[in-house]
Amino acid sequence: MAPVAIALSAIREAADKSAARNFTGKADNPVSQILQNADIGWTASRGPIAASGDKDVLTLSTPLTGKLNVTGSLSSKATGALGEALGSVLGNNAAKQIGAVNIKNLNASAEIKGNVVITSRPKLAANWHLEPNLGAQVNLGDTNLSVAGAKVNVPAQVKPLIDKTVSDQLNVVAERIRNDPSLRENAKAQWIKACRSMPLQGAGSSAALPPLWLEMKPIRAIAAQPRVDAQAVTLLLGIEAETRVTTTQTKPECPFPEKISIVPPTGAGVNIGVPIDVPFTEINKLIAAQMVGHTYPEDGSGPVDVTVKNVNVTPSGDRLLISLLVRAKEKKSWFGLGAEATVHIWGRPMLDQAQQTLRLADIQLAVESEAAFGLLGAAARAVVPQLQQALVQKATLDLKPIAANARDKIAAAIADYQKTEDGLRVEANIDSLTLSDIAFDSKTLRIIAEAGGSLNVYVTKLSGM
Repeated sequence: MAPVAIALSAIREAADKSAARNFTGKADNPVSQILQNADIGWTASRGPIAASGDKDVLTLSTPLTGKLNVTGSLSSKATGALGEALGSVLGNNAAKQIGAVNIKNLNASAEIKGNVVITSRPKLAANWHLEPNLGAQVNLGDTNLSVAGAKVNVPAQVKPLIDKTVSDQLNVVAERIRNDPSLRENAKAQWIKACRSMPLQGAGSSAALPPLWLEMKPIRAIAAQPRVDAQAVTLLLGIEAETRVTTTQTKPECPFPEKISIVPPTGAGVNIGVPIDVPFTEINKLIAAQMVGHTYPEDGSGPVDVTVKNVNVTPSGDRLLISLLVRAKEKKSWFGLGAEATVHIWGRPMLDQAQQTLRLADIQLAVESEAAFGLLGAAARAVVPQLQQALVQKATLDLKPIAANARDKIAAAIADYQKTEDGLRVEANIDSLTLSDIAFDSKTLRIIAEAGGSLNVYVTKLSGM
């Protein structure tokens, strides 16, 4: 999951650059029976746009100044209707202030002062589009229009005109945002980039590993709804991908999803599960290298020397059966009598996350070994605890080289996403790799490692808006 943070300063700058600064309009004559040859026009200019955010609401505001101008003529024949009409349009006291007049050339003007506040509650739709949910409010202060020497209040006459202008522009902007394919196109580009097979071979201690490749196959796009605070609008985007280790490089097919899954807000970051497969033939070699040829007790203090001649590991259920072919030689007899038999010991593979090792735990003698002690002699049974302890101490697989190499290779792959360009910065890092789980079948022991890190996108400039 990558948080894409669009700075409010970038939104403010884009809005200030793209929004018109000057507006003009004409109004219909609301009192044609009184005001003849009327021309009612207005002009307005906006100031700088300010942006703020709180509780998932983005707010843009700008001051508004302008002028309303009315020209025409009044007829003395309309004296009665004049007071009523002007009272309804210009204020209840208009008729009293103006009185019965006969004006052939009327030219009146008024100052427009106020502000426009636009709010957005952005929501992400499943079809890769953003719904801005725009709203606007026009606030005008009390201003006066001088008609025949009398001053009357006019915001009620101007506000509906400005409201309609703002509403028309917002509808255009909302439709453009709603139909903008940028989100889908950018996501598709990163989806294709994530669909890949990367090498896990390394240098040093990991160079001897067999050729392995980590296949990443995106299967689902996920996102949380945008969050708005005082600094930025943040959209949490991510993918879920299947991973597997292969012995050859693959070319996975990853069709881009038509829908994005909307999920509750969750922690951001990169988490990649890496399955590391170790064949049991390698496990046999590991334990054999540690135990074959060794004699127990190692200090030679027992009545019997038990020498390990062969080791074989067989998975069974959730445990491993370690079969040790041993030769026991009696030390008290002058003849040095000895015999060979197979001793079976159960063990459970366990991960030591702190030490990054695989070891055996819950070691215990198998019932099948009782027959072996009839051949070896009762004295050989006393050596069994030392064999068990040797398995605990020596049958350990050091996973540090494998883990370190996997972390480095995944970090290199994630680093491909890093980018710094005008108005955009992408930071990508893998800083940890932990061993989380194990599983096995009849042939392979699988260790699940989890690479963790961060992926952050910072947008400080918006273009093309």
